[in-house]
Amino acid sequence: MNVVKKHKLTLVTISFWFLLTYIVAALLWWFIALNNQNNVMASMRLAEIKKDDVDYAEKNEQIFSMQKRKTAQYLGEGISFFAVILVGAVFIYQTTKKQIKFAQQQQNFMMAVTHELKTPIAITQLNLETIQKRKLEPEKHDKIIANSLLEVNRLNNLCNNILWASQLDAGAYGARKEEINLTDIVFGCVEDFEKRYSTRKLVSTIDEGIYLNSDILMMQILVNNLLENAVKYSPKEKNIEVELKQKDNKIFFLVRDEGIGIADDEKRKVFEKFYRSGSEETRKTKGTGLGLYLCNRIVKNHKGAIVITDNKPAGSIFTVTFN
Repeated sequence: MNVVKKHKLTLVTISFWFLLTYIVAALLWWFIALNNQNNVMASMRLAEIKKDDVDYAEKNEQIFSMQKRKTAQYLGEGISFFAVILVGAVFIYQTTKKQIKFAQQQQNFMMAVTHELKTPIAITQLNLETIQKRKLEPEKHDKIIANSLLEVNRLNNLCNNILWASQLDAGAYGARKEEINLTDIVFGCVEDFEKRYSTRKLVSTIDEGIYLNSDILMMQILVNNLLENAVKYSPKEKNIEVELKQKDNKIFFLVRDEGIGIADDEKRKVFEKFYRSGSEETRKTKGTGLGLYLCNRIVKNHKGAIVITDNKPAGSIFTVTFN
């Protein structure tokens, strides 16, 4: 995929410089042609003046002055045209480059979604077939059912992310905000993750009685996506810390992990649509590039802030602040 992307960028770059060189050459030829014409016209006017004319010096000066003004005019027009064309060419080049990058990200997104959809579907199908074909002990039967429900929940979260991203981009979602218990929502999300990732340890510090004027589904997606991100990018043996507190009339929600961390130059980029940290060659984790994008959109919808800081000695801290 990257080979195709590089090929397209190379083609765009070569075309851009070829067209720009052609335009500069055309402008230069245009200036030279007009300036030569100006010089010829000045010579013809000078030839028409008789040397014994009492106003010869004055008329001669006027012709030379007009010749200089014309040259300056052509030069000014040429520079202006060149500046406009250069700005337009650079804009078109950058836009095309972004479109190619965005198209590649969309392609990666479709591949990732296909994988993310197939995995829970395949697991659930296998579990159901096992129940259908074999007579299992009640304990094992209940365990398979619970596992299937977790995969269905995972599939539901993925579908919510995709639908929400589409609705937010189209401005089609009208959030019905009301006073909600954020404490209960965070507790519920943490309990769900502890069930889904029984081998992972989530350390939570959640204050009681924290309320926020919001939409329940929006907050569930925000919390789930930040937890999912922490689980995805941190080692299984490391703790994930979740904190919810209120101080000075502000609500703070933090998720700390001890994973690979995020480079400084990527801390803002990870909130872009379809963007995923790292390169396609070295990235090992699966994902759609929508989770953090949605988090950022949801926080902005609440006129809040979300920032990423380094967790010492390793990992990242996502801090969401609501006023």
